[in-house]
Amino acid sequence: MPAASTRLRLLAALVIASLTVTGCQTLDDAGRAIGHSDLVNDLANRLDQALTLTYSADYQLAAGQTASIAQAQEPARSAYTWPGGRLTVTEEATTRCGTSGGRTVCTLEPPPATTAKPSVAMFAEAKRQGLVTPPVVVGLLTAAALDPDALITSSDTTLAGRHASCVEVRGSANDFSACVTTEGALGSFTGQVDGAPVDLALTRYRETVDSTAFDLPPGAGVVDRRPAGS
Repeated sequence: MPAASTRLRLLAALVIASLTVTGCQTLDDAGRAIGHSDLVNDLANRLDQALTLTYSADYQLAAGQTASIAQAQEPARSAYTWPGGRLTVTEEATTRCGTSGGRTVCTLEPPPATTAKPSVAMFAEAKRQGLVTPPVVVGLLTAAALDPDALITSSDTTLAGRHASCVEVRGSANDFSACVTTEGALGSFTGQVDGAPVDLALTRYRETVDSTAFDLPPGAGVVDRRPAGS
């Protein structure tokens, strides 16, 4: 695998995707039962493919709030924005920004290692704000596929003008529904992550990224915790 692709997969594996506010609105109301392994493989392949794409996506959260994801290559970088916060992952730094009392402060930390799977512990705040990552959804699907009591059904829908395949999991330890677009973007998710309800839906998808998507917010205070010389 080319080095750039490997770096992008590691960066993208750190975080965001989305949940639907009302659940998947299916074109086939009854849905259909599908094989667990086929389902997991299909969605995992789509999500994996998306890690090598350049795109930006906007999402609607619960209570009318919004979030966004921007991902680009050459160099590999990703940005995740939610109400009052932002996470940016590049080859130079992992940057977390938060706004409180009208003031934005960004903390720069070392970028994720390229030789091991990055930890996602630092993204707890993003999850608390309703953001979930493709790897999290893949993990939930895999757990459901291994659960003999889980009932998984599939259907199709359209999200932000993009065709998407949806799955609904019931009777497992984590009941949820999720949709993945043809391109491989996580289009929607409704369920619980770490005990917190998540409800997001894709509202806009573009195959381009704004040139300022990975910049620090204007006027933000900066705390650089990277080792000297990095």
